[in-house]
Amino acid sequence: MRDETKGIIAMVATCTVWGLSGIYYKLLAHIPPIEILAHRTLWSCVFFALILLLQGRISVLFQTIRVRRSILLIGFAALMISTNWFVFITSIQVGRAVEASLGYYIFPLVAVLLGAVAFGERLGRAQMVAVSLAVTAVVTLTIGLGVAPWIAFILASSFGLYGLVKKGLPVGPVVSVTAEVLLLSPIALAVLCWFHSDGHGAFGTSWRDSALLAFSGPLTAVPLVMFSYATKRIRLATVGLVQYLNPSLQFLVATLIFREAFSFWHAIAFAMIWTALAIYTTASLRQDRAARSAIIKS
Repeated sequence: MRDETKGIIAMVATCTVWGLSGIYYKLLAHIPPIEILAHRTLWSCVFFALILLLQGRISVLFQTIRVRRSILLIGFAALMISTNWFVFITSIQVGRAVEASLGYYIFPLVAVLLGAVAFGERLGRAQMVAVSLAVTAVVTLTIGLGVAPWIAFILASSFGLYGLVKKGLPVGPVVSVTAEVLLLSPIALAVLCWFHSDGHGAFGTSWRDSALLAFSGPLTAVPLVMFSYATKRIRLATVGLVQYLNPSLQFLVATLIFREAFSFWHAIAFAMIWTALAIYTTASLRQDRAARSAIIKS
């Protein structure tokens, strides 16, 4: 099997896990989101640390957190990813999974906009049309529902800012994510101590809940490792295309399994977003082909 094929399989597997993860968090709907987040942080830290130990790269982690600039960037990244995780978990529990899927649909377009603002990357005509359509979709949904889709906005912007910060880190994803959850671990421990101090902590009350909470570690770590494996073997245009599987599965889970409402205004907004993504993806694929042709000719 070619490396590219292995990369595509890993990417599809990653996005499938992310897309279906809402089902897992629905099983924990009786536990407060902040408690679930604390467990996710701690078990992820344990799991990632074991990976680095097995790879013999634990020293890289300690070297990274000793650099002042790196620790500041990692701290901001930790804030963004914890915000993203918390809002996503909450969205599942309060019946707003459709809106969460919208957030991950518009994330690539938010990332393009952030790249233009932060790095002065020029937007092509197709990208400008796609971003404009996404903005129009959000405005339309706000007017139609009478309230802004804050969950979608927070998920897209927090993940976009997270990706922006990660571009400035000189270490790989496993090391950087381990450093992020390591920084968050004292806060997570304090949260769990508070819950268990008055006897309301979920861990240890039943084997089912305890096992599910512990499973949040590998559920977080394994897809990220597979994502790192995939991005090294396939083109970024392919990564971007396959990533749409994640919000698509989230959307299907929300509407078909959770039976969440999908209104007329949702239909208009999603149609705009899907059109914007089609325009953006087509333009990205054309740019990728042009770049490869130029390399071959040279």
